[in-house]
Amino acid sequence: MAPTANPFKPTAGKMPPVLIDRRDIVSAFTEGLQNGAGAPGRLMLLSGQRGFGKTVMLTELARVARKLGWAVVMDSASRGLVDRLVTALQEGGPRLDRVSIAPSVGIPGLVNVSLGGVELGARASSLTLREAVERRLAKLPQGRGVVLAIDESQAASHEDLVAVATAYQQVLQDLDLGDDPDQEKRGIALVLAALPQLTDELLNDTVLTFLRRSQQHVLAEVPMLESRDAYVEVVRASGKEIHLEVAEKAAQYALGYPYMVQLVGYYMWQSAQRRRSETITVEDVDQGASDAVKAFQSAVCAPAFDGLTGAQREFLLAMVPDLPGPTRVADVPGRTGKSLSWANKYRASLIADQVVVADGRGRVRLAIPRMGDFLRQEVAHLGL
Repeated sequence: MAPTANPFKPTAGKMPPVLIDRRDIVSAFTEGLQNGAGAPGRLMLLSGQRGFGKTVMLTELARVARKLGWAVVMDSASRGLVDRLVTALQEGGPRLDRVSIAPSVGIPGLVNVSLGGVELGARASSLTLREAVERRLAKLPQGRGVVLAIDESQAASHEDLVAVATAYQQVLQDLDLGDDPDQEKRGIALVLAALPQLTDELLNDTVLTFLRRSQQHVLAEVPMLESRDAYVEVVRASGKEIHLEVAEKAAQYALGYPYMVQLVGYYMWQSAQRRRSETITVEDVDQGASDAVKAFQSAVCAPAFDGLTGAQREFLLAMVPDLPGPTRVADVPGRTGKSLSWANKYRASLIADQVVVADGRGRVRLAIPRMGDFLRQEVAHLGL
């Protein structure tokens, strides 16, 4: 049997063969681009825990927009976001010296640069994000527009987010001044992806209140039946066979976590491939799940744990006796030798970092799948 390419893609941002339980988001965005100026799908806020497919969704929305003839600028938020957006919109324009995020910046001999301005060269004219978008729009056919897709928005500075939001609103206002029918107007769309905590902060920000009008989609766990059916669809479409009950077992291993769905699929496929089998069996699923858990812990659990402070890690290890259930915060001081105020402080910090979530009054539980198994291994390794 000739080798068949593995259809599962457990790589960050890599498009999976099936957007499990996410097709309504794609449809809403597509309709927004097609329905003319003012369509709600043109302003979208995606939220979800790490590994829940935000980058994958942004990639798919970018693909849809390009297919419809829109110009897409996709970036991951970090220092210099506005600078990079302007550069990308210029399509190889002048070199950018630096970004100014101040509300206005006076330049001798020039008018003030509006929010998010970028200075070009020592004595060159200024170009704001608003102007960069509008210049790009002028090159596009009627009815098309520019999509700004920003991933990892929690990493952006408040000033950068305000700059992007201001430019978006200004461009919308300028477009509304035209007399063309809505279907023929050039447009702008903005899609932000963020962790749930930042989503709340964005919606409550007095400058960014317009985001409350956005379409908000929470990327949560994938229902088991959706995962099962996706396994069947992908496997059969890619040249192998899998029975429904075997696919259901694979879905149970994945726990509804999108990244684990891809990992289990990838490794169960590889197990069958090594046997040169055209059918994925229960044994392949068991082997695949074992390999997937190791890969998941290495790629997700270990970096999450290593990125915490020593006190946060100590709090997590104190939760191990209660696993897989929740932990009473009041029990943590007795296990760590610390005070209740210490426990409450690091409970709050772990919730903020999306490592644990509240589980009723005075209790927390782990937010990352398979983290419990990882913590048990840490306890055994440390001899605690």
